[in-house]
Amino acid sequence: MSATLNEILDAALKLPELDRVTIANRLLDTLPEKLPGLSDADSEFDVELDRRSGDLSGSVPWEQLRDELRQAQ
Repeated sequence: MSATLNEILDAALKLPELDRVTIANRLLDTLPEKLPGLSDADSEFDVELDRRSGDLSGSVPWEQLRDELRQAQ
């Protein structure tokens, strides 16, 4: 890997989870549907990425959840 690629990867890995998911999805969107040499395990990985991405899209900030929990008490 080039020094620039390592710097970008290091910076990306320091981002919050939702930002990392966004980057991963954006990168995956640039790839063709079927890449030569992909196995079924790669397809399962794609399914898991989609599932996790969906889980995060419905998340709420901690402050909002805390306030809702306080109101419910």
